[in-house]
Amino acid sequence: MREFRLGDRWIGAQHKPFVIAEMSGNHNQSLERALHIVDAAAAAGVDALKIQTYTPDTMTIHSERQEFQVNDPAGLWQGRTLYDLYAEAQTPWEWHEPIFARCKQHNMLGFSTPFDESAVQFLESLDVPFHKIASFENTDLPLIARVAKTGKPVIMSTGMANISELHEAVTCLRDNGCQNFVLLKCTSTYPTSPENTNILTIAHMRELFNCPVGLSDHTMGVGVAVASVALGARVIEKHFTLCRADGGVDSAFSLEPAELNLLVVETQRAWQSLGAVNYGGAKNEDKMRLFRRSIYAVRDLAAHEAFTTENTRIIRPGLGLAPKHSATIYGARAKTAIAAGTPLDWTLVELNGASPQ
Repeated sequence: MREFRLGDRWIGAQHKPFVIAEMSGNHNQSLERALHIVDAAAAAGVDALKIQTYTPDTMTIHSERQEFQVNDPAGLWQGRTLYDLYAEAQTPWEWHEPIFARCKQHNMLGFSTPFDESAVQFLESLDVPFHKIASFENTDLPLIARVAKTGKPVIMSTGMANISELHEAVTCLRDNGCQNFVLLKCTSTYPTSPENTNILTIAHMRELFNCPVGLSDHTMGVGVAVASVALGARVIEKHFTLCRADGGVDSAFSLEPAELNLLVVETQRAWQSLGAVNYGGAKNEDKMRLFRRSIYAVRDLAAHEAFTTENTRIIRPGLGLAPKHSATIYGARAKTAIAAGTPLDWTLVELNGASPQ
């Protein structure tokens, strides 16, 4: 499995999860708020902050026709036109440079999702360290080819793409010079329920496409993201806001600062816990063997006295013969005098020709 750098951070199985805070439209059209979001993300300990690079005109057209309106009664944006939604959510292009500069001040990587070729060109002029392909754009092969040709790593969300469509997208990346990329399992509903997340796909996707994998998570809380680490996710992306009560197009399914810090801490703990396949106890468990049970003399025994349930017991600590030998012990005698509190071993047992079990 490939390992590579995103900026100055390593991506791969041997490295802690790379956590991305997605600002999206949670700046609520305030540059001051956007910079405060950068500061809060850095304080939470994430590796990178992501924004999105588009205008309503690069995304769609201004139309009231039904197909240009959001029709999802259970969603957050029901009844809004695409144009108006993107006009509210866009991050003005003149904000990109100060946002990325603030990221650098915090030693945090700043990058973006371009949605058309003009956005790629603009982001390249700012020398972003890598690019993101959004889940709804993973079938836009011309855009994917353009991003791949920058020679920079790519993170791509899978969304609704089936295996055939993902194969086309991955082939497009590789054919256009991009060998360092990450695929993020993503469910394209906002918010997403845990039941619709299907994170078992993560391990399958890693093997199928032979690349690092991760999760773009639109569920509430951090549980799904933490669980994904156990399945191989090494990049975690979550939407982030200063306070959900402040509102905004993505605020309802965004983490607040304390929650984002919890995500960073718990995903790293999950990764640290993976270790390797191991039975029989870890090295630092050796001292805990005292808490196992073993066979002890609990009364003074004379030489050649028979062992019984009255003068021996199976108790803690575990320094004597294992409990499985009790049947043999109770049919034998003491080879020498034994003081109460002595752990039994075979040198103290007169077996009368029997052999230890």
